[in-house]
Amino acid sequence: MTITRRRLLMGSAALAALGPVRLLAQEVLPPVDTPPAPPLRLAAKGLRAPVEIVDDQWGVPHIRAANVPDAFFGQGWVVARDRLFQIDYEYRRQQGRLAEVLGPDYARSDTLALLGRFRGDVAAEIAAVPAEVRAAVEGYVAGINARIAAVVADPALLPPEFAILGYQPLEWRLSDLVAARDLTPGNIDDEVRRARLAAADAMWLEALVAPPRPARPVTFRDGLKVADISEADLGLFGSAPPPAPDAAGSNAWTIAPSRTSTGRPILANDPHLSIGGFPPRHVAHLSAPGLDVIGGGSPGLAGIMQGHTDRFAFGRTNSHIDQSDLYLLELNPVDAERYWHRGRWKTFERRTVTLSPKGAAPRTVVLRWSVQGSVIAHDPARRRATALAHVSQRPGASGVFAMAAINLARDWQGLQAAFRLHPSPTNFHYADVDGHIAWRILGFAPRRMGGHDGMTPAPGDGRYDWEGLLPIEQLPSIVDPKPGWLASANQDNLPKDYKPILAYSFREPWRYERVVEVLEGQPRHSLADSVALMQDVASAPARRFVALIPETVPEAAVAAAALLRDWDGVLAAGSAAAAVYELAWADLEQRIYNIVVPPALRGWVPLFETGAILSLLEASDKRLGPNPKGSRDLIVAMALAAGWEAAERRMGPEPALWRWGTLHDVTIRHPLARRFPTIAEAFPQIEVGGSGGDGATVNARWVAGALGVAGGASYLQAIDVGGWDDSLFLNLPGQSGDPKSPHYADMAQPWIEGRMLPLVFSRDRVEAAAAGRLFLDPA
Repeated sequence: MTITRRRLLMGSAALAALGPVRLLAQEVLPPVDTPPAPPLRLAAKGLRAPVEIVDDQWGVPHIRAANVPDAFFGQGWVVARDRLFQIDYEYRRQQGRLAEVLGPDYARSDTLALLGRFRGDVAAEIAAVPAEVRAAVEGYVAGINARIAAVVADPALLPPEFAILGYQPLEWRLSDLVAARDLTPGNIDDEVRRARLAAADAMWLEALVAPPRPARPVTFRDGLKVADISEADLGLFGSAPPPAPDAAGSNAWTIAPSRTSTGRPILANDPHLSIGGFPPRHVAHLSAPGLDVIGGGSPGLAGIMQGHTDRFAFGRTNSHIDQSDLYLLELNPVDAERYWHRGRWKTFERRTVTLSPKGAAPRTVVLRWSVQGSVIAHDPARRRATALAHVSQRPGASGVFAMAAINLARDWQGLQAAFRLHPSPTNFHYADVDGHIAWRILGFAPRRMGGHDGMTPAPGDGRYDWEGLLPIEQLPSIVDPKPGWLASANQDNLPKDYKPILAYSFREPWRYERVVEVLEGQPRHSLADSVALMQDVASAPARRFVALIPETVPEAAVAAAALLRDWDGVLAAGSAAAAVYELAWADLEQRIYNIVVPPALRGWVPLFETGAILSLLEASDKRLGPNPKGSRDLIVAMALAAGWEAAERRMGPEPALWRWGTLHDVTIRHPLARRFPTIAEAFPQIEVGGSGGDGATVNARWVAGALGVAGGASYLQAIDVGGWDDSLFLNLPGQSGDPKSPHYADMAQPWIEGRMLPLVFSRDRVEAAAAGRLFLDPA
């Protein structure tokens, strides 16, 4: 989905600017000042046999069980120990039960959750899952419930949010997890914008806003009246999103033994997600006969998303499969509960629910579904409804079992069955102890009728409906490539002859091109090289911008021009030039926008892509006016002057003291802190520090608001495949959500420094790093 007022500011960092990279465990192990606490022993309902949990000094729990379900039980227990409020909040959101404890502002979220719930046979969904995978996830749910029972019995153990807000955590049920399906909007705002641009005879703007990747002309389906389409058709998803940063995605690369300094594969991955709210990963180690896996999991989802087993390493980035479409339905003029589909009037499936928001009167909501999917807008006055087709509504699309299935696989061949349980769009990276590396696109991909490509809204009369999903076996994959490496950074990575096209919304390739540049220049890639590349902030767009600076500029731009001409384009946190560049770029992109976009369209056309702006300036065509080159030089000079003036205003009159990190700082607040002052008081914000990079450097920390960091890689891993104890990780800000825990923010400093920590795996190394021990016994 293209977010309005996109701030994908680009770049990626020179390795030499990083200084020495600290890698070895003995270099990064913090001193243990006190001996480990004596082990605890607790009874837990739902266990089959005793479980041992060893917490290392970074707060990572190493779970040792006699069987696989109990290992997952242990994971559920520790994630509820460390992140109970976070997982309860997410569980409530999925079940449409936030408003009842947080108030009427959450009624819309609850409505969408209820509208997105699976309406098929949930019991059949669960029964279709392989028994060993189902048992693992059942163990995880039982572990969460066991911890919830313990804290409810002893309220002193409850996280402080529950007391502040006055409620208790919900008990979990597997059936409710499977029925919950996220009804996300995908790229439907892009679809509506394209229709509005066509109606305004301004489709030429789309090439500046979000050019299709791979390239394809935007065409509209027969029978679609673009002049009738508006943001009202987005319904429950509201108007186009307000000014906000766009998620820059993730990076992953896998290096074959022939290209590494160790003679073993290396796999690196740093998923980019929002930074500033709940931490998106919780690191754990699960071991039992037939299972040994460690890495970052998504709190509330059984298993490990990124990490390694004792046989292979795995990582992921977003593959951008287009999994949603907007359909425009014609309503019956007499009965608005009927819509036209395939030559006859059909009746909406309909259900009435009552929401009971805390502190407000109950409200009744009517939920509707058409043949295509959930009805997000219903307007009898216009004789119009809009339906959202989304893969989450399809059988098998819950995703609850996917990670556990992947963790239980033993090799690439065994993973193929697990991939069938994986609906979300993913580039899956793989490397094993036998020296093989591989990549595959995963996810549910719709098969569209009538030549529909998903880029625009479609009439809902049946001609452009979906006809099932593409078999997973038909999605692209590569095993043991000749170059000896694989990489993905959300770029268009579809094979050139591959059909059908899975998406047209791939990201600009800045990060991928930098990764390729570095990897191709390293005949022998090391783990230190992977760590350095994840911290890379050298900016190709910055260098292209500097090349556009005119030889002669007005007096107000002279100082900025001189500073940037001598700059290497590295967006280091300590760089004054980087700060001036970013401030100048913010002025320039708005200035270009105001020149090019007609005033009548500015309310809903987002800012342009970085590459489109640079190409426009480099081409200097008539869009910049009758004297394009003169206009370009003036625009760049004015942006430089504005950037310098903004730097003085925000950082003081002395340029020697300016730093990009002063503006581009990382702050983490509780997600409810702005809404509930008592939460803000109990959870002081974490001031992580000033950062380098921006939205498309390899170290992608994208820009928001006053140029602070809105997102990036909060979890990072660099895995030495087979030399497991040499693997490294970071998890911002720490493992625990409790501000009283020593692991609440203990990784903030290593993270801002780019100092990776050991991901210890072998029993000996775990014992050497042990800081606490717990035994869970069957109740």
